[in-house]
Amino acid sequence: MSGKPNTGKRIVYLVQPSNAPIGAEALLVVNQTEGTWTQEQEMTDEQTKTGRIVGYGAKSETFELTFYEQSGSEGQQALQWTYDNESELKVWRVNLDKNANGKHDARFGYTIIENLETSDPTDGFVEISASLPVLVRTVAGELDPLPDDFIENAQRVVFEQPGQSTGGFEGRLQPEEPVTP
Repeated sequence: MSGKPNTGKRIVYLVQPSNAPIGAEALLVVNQTEGTWTQEQEMTDEQTKTGRIVGYGAKSETFELTFYEQSGSEGQQALQWTYDNESELKVWRVNLDKNANGKHDARFGYTIIENLETSDPTDGFVEISASLPVLVRTVAGELDPLPDDFIENAQRVVFEQPGQSTGGFEGRLQPEEPVTP
């Protein structure tokens, strides 16, 4: 078996409201601190006179995202819009490392927003947690290679030449370029 272990820093979530026009680009959920993809399997468990019978029941999946709020973030605005309008949201869980085919492994699913929880600490950044239950199920697939500058921006550190920009590091944290998966 070849390959290397995946790291959470190399997993990003792209979103798109379900009413986005054909050809629209996916949006990065910026300032993400955590992401979780949960798959659950219910089971049927019955006792008979001769023993126990178990079988598979319904499946469910949920994406959970935690991120720091950023004004003007299109990806974060898509989450809020979807919640406010009781619409559906397309979600891609993307591994930034390329696979053997030179593409990005991804899981895709339609979701709704169960909750958006905003925490306003007095001594830190505003943090938002979102629960996104998947409608039906997710599907595994591959996304075409993402632009190198998108991957660098998603990782928050971009190499630059002397004199290439002005201002501090915080001014460079704007990876709001939409992505064409």
